Amino acid sequence: MTTSISIEQARQIVAGALAHGRAEEMQPLAVLVLDDGGHPVAFEREDGASNLRFQVADGKAYGALGLGIGSRALFERAQQQPFFVQAVNGAFGGRLVPVPGGVLVRDAAGTLVGAVGISGDNSDNDEAAAIAGIEAAGLQADPGGA
Repeated sequence: MTTSISIEQARQIVAGALAHGRAEEMQPLAVLVLDDGGHPVAFEREDGASNLRFQVADGKAYGALGLGIGSRALFERAQQQPFFVQAVNGAFGGRLVPVPGGVLVRDAAGTLVGAVGISGDNSDNDEAAAIAGIEAAGLQADPGGA
């Protein structure tokens, strides 16, 4: 049996991430939750978020999920092995966005159940909002990196 994130959990993540963003006075955010197969489960874009925020959030989450490491770790790897990340981006059809803000989602047992991508503020703030949303849903955030 495959374990994946539920629609209710995805909605809780979105609500928690947006609440965190508002509490921290971040720029308007776009929050995307993918299931463990990389399919969108929930997405919201706040008023004022620019038109490409879905694609950026997707590239962060999809890349993290596809490589099994949070996008912070992908960012670090891109600095150390730029040719590898460039090749992977080609294999992903240009969909990879290797900067913080793509966070893996794990259940209480540590099983990968999905990923969250956020875009709208700076990458560190995007990642913090993703972590807050995941934790608000009672799940474990795995951003990768140190």
